[in-house]
Amino acid sequence: MEKGKISSFQMAVMMYPTIVATAILSVPSITAKYAKTDLWMSPILASLIGYVTVYIAYKLHQLYPKQTVIQFSEQIMGKFAGKTICFLILFFYIQGTGQVTRAYAEFIVDSFLVNTPISVIMASMVFLCAMVVRGGIEGLGRVAELFLPMFILPILLLIILVFSDFEFKNIFPILGDGIMPPTKGAIVPSAWFTEFFLITFLLPFLADRKKGMKYGMMTVFAVMMTLVVVNLVVLFVFGPTTPSKVYPLMHIARYISIADFFEHMESVVMAIWIVGAFVKISVFYYAATLGTAQWLNLSDYRPVVWPLGILIVALGFWSLPNSMELARYNIGAFPPFGLLIQTMIPLFLLVIAVVRKRNRKGTETS
Repeated sequence: MEKGKISSFQMAVMMYPTIVATAILSVPSITAKYAKTDLWMSPILASLIGYVTVYIAYKLHQLYPKQTVIQFSEQIMGKFAGKTICFLILFFYIQGTGQVTRAYAEFIVDSFLVNTPISVIMASMVFLCAMVVRGGIEGLGRVAELFLPMFILPILLLIILVFSDFEFKNIFPILGDGIMPPTKGAIVPSAWFTEFFLITFLLPFLADRKKGMKYGMMTVFAVMMTLVVVNLVVLFVFGPTTPSKVYPLMHIARYISIADFFEHMESVVMAIWIVGAFVKISVFYYAATLGTAQWLNLSDYRPVVWPLGILIVALGFWSLPNSMELARYNIGAFPPFGLLIQTMIPLFLLVIAVVRKRNRKGTETS
């Protein structure tokens, strides 16, 4: 079905913007509502879920090295139970792709293209991502490699330009109310870290599979450090007013003014968002397409690409009618669903697989 191969590094650069892209825009303000001045600690606590998720995904991969979760679930749980679990996983990723596409379009419409129909923005992005997905995993890996500097450099540029406005005293008091506020603040970003389970759709196609765990863990650390730095930058600039900013990075870009020359750097944030969202939607789209084809026992996933694209746009357009509902989803529904589908269910599958393997070995030895 998929004959392409990618390196572990390519897997890492695919996953990095997939997690960071949507998190850096909205997570700082959400986290600040609970953690206040300790919002920079929340990504550190949330990353523990990321490490656990990568470990679970890799251990399942070791047991079933050439299969994705859609394939080995049936072997672990049986056909009916396996198909049911896979349906839940696929629905989560298809709906998640629609949600990410809607979030991308909402940001573009609210901040830049205010008179453009949101359906046009969503459909155009899904069309571009569909072209990449049809090209296979090798093309997706190369695109992610190509776009990585275009994603990281604008973030660094923003930090450098706003550095002179930092108020380092905003970080105090540290743990003034104990560990509970940053722990509560970690609940929402932990949902983004569960998305590392997407590597289960990439690990079977690694050319250097032994490095999969290493690069997966390194990516979790890179994402964690990025969110810590972004949260600190937002805290140093806005201090206690951070929770009132819907898109703190956008406000920082508007805040920049150096010698009446570097001003209104919103285009920098737009570049970060478009590049990151493109990679994220493509990775989600690829996982949903490949998984659907495997669930339906098709010999090729490409015929599924366009029908799923239409479904993704429809779900994104109708299931989340406005930005307020999108914010409620990210805070209320996404964390428990993300943890259940991408960490708890895989952990359950791993436990069952390990127990069955040990029982099989015990039967053979006796």
